[in-house]
Order: sequence, then structure tokens, then C-alpha cells
Amino acid sequence: MPLKHRALGRTAVQVSELCFGTMNFNDGTDDVEAERIVARFAEVGGNFIDSANIYSAGKSEAMLGRVLTKLQLRSQFVLATKVRGRMGDGPNDVGTSRLHILTQVEHSLKRLQTDRIDLLQIHHPDPHVPIDETLGAFESLISSGKVLYAGCSNFPAWTIVESLWASKENRLARFISEQPPYNLLDRRIERDLLPMAQTYGLAIIPWGPLAGGMLSGKYKRDAEAPAGSRYTNDRYRGAPIAESIWQVLEALENIAHQKEVTLSQLALAWVLSRPGVTCPIIGVRTADQLEDNLQAPQIEITVEDAAAIDKIIPPGTFVKDYYGMRNATLARW
Repeated sequence: MPLKHRALGRTAVQVSELCFGTMNFNDGTDDVEAERIVARFAEVGGNFIDSANIYSAGKSEAMLGRVLTKLQLRSQFVLATKVRGRMGDGPNDVGTSRLHILTQVEHSLKRLQTDRIDLLQIHHPDPHVPIDETLGAFESLISSGKVLYAGCSNFPAWTIVESLWASKENRLARFISEQPPYNLLDRRIERDLLPMAQTYGLAIIPWGPLAGGMLSGKYKRDAEAPAGSRYTNDRYRGAPIAESIWQVLEALENIAHQKEVTLSQLALAWVLSRPGVTCPIIGVRTADQLEDNLQAPQIEITVEDAAAIDKIIPPGTFVKDYYGMRNATLARW
């Protein structure tokens, strides 16, 4: 069945219920496979695609630009990317200053082979730059037509509210979306971010709905991880998979087995079903992985399913040991 579409926050823009993330482009996914993925995603109604300038130091954006141009699909997609990360050795090659944002947007436009970015997002908060300077840069880009909408990623609720106040006070561009981490190992955004977003009309575009592959179903206790997968047998970046994580994974596997779906499909369907969520980002490396993920929107998360999941990982909580396995970016949450 074709993907359904939802409003992107308070805007009239309609985006597919799954967003395709390109972090793996040039890092596990080559041009040929990327063309297969993007073509198939468009075929089923997918029209929302997300990147970032920092992915593979710009090479991911460049690959996406080549693919969209070759397939002649640019006009069919709402194209999102991000700015904030370090893109050079100079003191102004990082952050959310007006100088850095305007410079990097020009580079992203060239790599993406397009004349506009539909949704430009701040990748992470920048405590060194006043939010009104950042929003002022967005205002200029939107006025020039190089960017259509402004968004943010990994922002705590209070910083988004601060930005909304600054936008209103100074008549500047307003964030219309937020990209937070959200999955069945981490439900913390349910505490304040999701309610805030619903109150102020922000789209929520969760990244990591499969917890970096941990919820993919391919990792089993006392078994070798599949060749080429992100995790080794029992370690990810040197941290052991804790017993608390195995208990959650195995309990969720039981629910997936009862519903006759894969764990990845259950995990993705659950995020998609949550109140306030616009569309989770799927970061597949292959067309086969995409086919698995495309089944998720057809899966109903019943009241009984939700209650069973709440017993495994209660609302607003997270599996603390999960953060021993992820990088410092996530630790601040």
C-alpha cells in the first residue's frame, strides 16, 4: 500500500509518514543502491528525504544530489538537510553563526544540485551563539528563497520555547519542526518535548527509531552479529551490551512474534503510532531493508500492544545502559 501523508507541523506541506534519512549514503550505500532505494521510496509515495552537511563530510549530500538529478525526482521530494557541525579547520567552520550558516547553505545547494532547501535544520543547539542571530540567518535565507522552512534537531523543549519567543519578539523565522531521538529504548521526549510540540504546532521527526539498529532484530544473545552490521558480537564502540538491554529486546521480540511481524517493523510502527509524531526517519542501507521498513505503517499497534510495551519500558523512561553504548551526543539527553 502507498504511504500516507501528514502535515509538516503548522504548515500546509504534506510529507510521507516515513522520512528517508541518507546518513548511510557514501558510508555503506553506494550510488547504485542509493538509486534503487530512492526510486522505490518515491514509487510507494515517499516524498520526504533528510540529510546533513556533516554526513561523510558532505559526500552524502553530494550522492543524494547525483541520485535525485539522475532519477529526475527532485521536484517530488520535500528535501531537508542540516547545518551546525564542523566542516573545516577554521574557527568559523562550525556552529550556528550567521557567517557559518550562510556559507554552508551555499555549499549544500551545490552538493544537492538544487536551488533551494525545503527544510533547513540546526543539527544541535549552539550555546555560543544567541538564538536571534541564528534565526536572523534563517530569515535572510527564507526571504531569498534559498530555504523555505526552518527546523531544529536535538533541541531540549526549553530551548525551542526560547526560540519561539525570540521569533515572535524579533519577527524572525520560526522553527516548524524538531528532530529528536525516540525509540523503544528511549522514551524521554514524552516527558516534555512531545507535549510542547503539540501545544505549539511543531512537527516531530524522530531519528533513530530502531536505536541505531539495536531494535532491528538481527542481534541475538550468544550469537555472532551479521557480517557488516554496526554491532559486533557483544560490543558497540567498546561498550558491552548490558543485560537490561537484552531483557527489553527479548520481551519486545515476543510481542513481535505474536503479531507475526519483525522486531524492526514493530519498533517502527510503535514510533509512527505515537501521539504528536509526524514521521520517523528510516536510515536503511539497502533496498531490502527499505522493503522491511515499508511494512511498518500497515501494522496496527493495539491498545493491548501499547499496554504490554508500557510494562517493558514505561512511558517517559529509557534504558540507562543503552547510553553506555552510544556516543556523547546522546548522553546529554
